Amino acid sequence: QVQLVESGGGLVQAGGSLRLSCAASGSILSINAIDWYRQAPGKQRELVASISSGGKTNYADSVKGRFTMSRDNAKNTVYLQMNSLKPEDTAVYYCRADLIFDLSGRMYQYWGQGTQVTVSS
Repeated sequence: QVQLVESGGGLVQAGGSLRLSCAASGSILSINAIDWYRQAPGKQRELVASISSGGKTNYADSVKGRFTMSRDNAKNTVYLQMNSLKPEDTAVYYCRADLIFDLSGRMYQYWGQGTQVTVSS
């Protein structure tokens, strides 16, 4: 069974740091692009950061300079290092990935279940 599992969320004071992980498990040949999204209560889900298969990253303006996304292809895992956290970063964080299962190269989109990040002021 293929799964994306996020971990690393929690409660932290403003100015603190957290590192989120998203691990893909199952019979996966490779992973293409991976994104981190977040959704705060009463708000739409928004894209926070992306990383390509080659490691190129993009960030939302609201997190540039504070968040860093990286990937470990050998472990099928991506990370989101979040520094200088603010109360407005409070949200459920989700990872989304384009997974490839065979040599056809066809990609399938998967989402994780989310992990809660709460930043207190």
